[in-house]
Amino acid sequence: MMIEALIAVALVGALVTFVAPNRIAGKLAFAISLVPAALSLWLFAAFDGSGNALLDGELAFESQAAWLEIGDHSVSWFVGLDGISLPLVVLTTILCTLAIVSSWTPIDERESQFYGLILFIEASLIGVFSALDFFLWFVFWEAVLIPMYLLIGIWGGPRRKYAAIKFFVYTNVASLVMFGSFIALVFGLGDSVTSFALPEIATAMRNGGLDGLFGLGGPALASVVFVGMFLGFAVKVPIVPFHTWLPDAHVEAPTPASVLLAGVLLKMGTYALLRFNFTMFPDQVETYAIPIAAIAVISVIYGAMLALAQTDLKRIVAYSSVSSMGYVILGLVAYTTFGVGGATFQMVSHGLISGLMFMAVGVIYNATHTRMVTDMSGMADRMPIAVGILIAGAFGYMGLPLMSGFYGEFTIFFGTFGSELLEYSPLFTSLAMFGIVIVAGYLLFALQRTVFGPYRLETDYEVGRAPVHDVASMGVLLGLIILLGVAPDLLFDMITDAIEPIIGGGL
Repeated sequence: MMIEALIAVALVGALVTFVAPNRIAGKLAFAISLVPAALSLWLFAAFDGSGNALLDGELAFESQAAWLEIGDHSVSWFVGLDGISLPLVVLTTILCTLAIVSSWTPIDERESQFYGLILFIEASLIGVFSALDFFLWFVFWEAVLIPMYLLIGIWGGPRRKYAAIKFFVYTNVASLVMFGSFIALVFGLGDSVTSFALPEIATAMRNGGLDGLFGLGGPALASVVFVGMFLGFAVKVPIVPFHTWLPDAHVEAPTPASVLLAGVLLKMGTYALLRFNFTMFPDQVETYAIPIAAIAVISVIYGAMLALAQTDLKRIVAYSSVSSMGYVILGLVAYTTFGVGGATFQMVSHGLISGLMFMAVGVIYNATHTRMVTDMSGMADRMPIAVGILIAGAFGYMGLPLMSGFYGEFTIFFGTFGSELLEYSPLFTSLAMFGIVIVAGYLLFALQRTVFGPYRLETDYEVGRAPVHDVASMGVLLGLIILLGVAPDLLFDMITDAIEPIIGGGL
């Protein structure tokens, strides 16, 4: 019942924090969040599973109990972890704890509700990464949407209502498309499945149990479902051209919400693509490999070019997330151990690096009340430690060796270049690698103008050293980025163990 304990502590903690006095809400939420963080690290240390959760793998911390009946199909409380989901659960608990700490400086109103919503997001995210029944998984999936909408709409910037509504509409419509596609899949499987359990559905799909539906034959229905689910998840990732909600959401969201949005919420989309599309539909992956790879490369290059054109630090980091998620999609469609494994590793790596970058931008904004590159210079003289960590995080984004970003990108490129499923794989790999050059360009451009040179600030705020708790939070993330860069097998071995049943071998 360890997964239930994780969810329960975060959920009960959210309710307790909601009714706590504002003056203690931040410290109380931090103390509560330490419990799921410690439990998740214990789960990581005690992990004893093998294979893939959906393909006859031996799950860790599995529990299942009957819940309700929907027609001829049963719904159950079914949770468990494998080498794909466990690293994302640990990422969630760590980032939520650090996001709470990063809220202590900027959040000075309605603190109880703010911290309660973060803990509610944490509980929902743990559910998304551990649920193995579609109905249960979808409940958690949708539960994440509401608190993030409120965090942006209440504590956001001047255009917070527009950004919150845009975020809600995009992601909710995408969820409806995905939900309808999956229900069509369940009905198309007919008597092959008797529940919404994802392992049962994945096994039935692998065994070719899909019948016709709505006048469509099995292969045609599989293609329709694959495309529908891909589009639904693509909005959450997001990839071009479904990315336009993300920069607005990031710019208007308070810093802690941006940390969670980039660090974990975007990974919901790539995780779902791996669990559903790339696990259940191997034939369709081969059929649509070239268009998906093209979309991935376009996202890499276009996202990086958009970042290069920005002068708002938050928009720069926001568009860089679009580019980074393109690498993940490219690794997934390569359908090799290193490609898919590298993509999964990159989900965790990008969560840490993007969380660090947004946290650093938030620290600078708290001190200067501006995020514009043209409004400041010489920040290294006034905030040397915080700026040093920002620079280190930027090098992580650029793929500096011995940092997690390098290993994630290298394994993706290695796995994609040698892909036998993806035609023209060397061409797609080469084009995607060019994105690294653009990433270095826009990050160095921004850093050169904001942190180096003589001190200058276009606002009347006096800039001093960053608060100790902010520096400590960023330091923890930087330490994890370096740790995974130096010792990537801490994650990669368990990831590849869960990946191999999906792709059936190969580099």
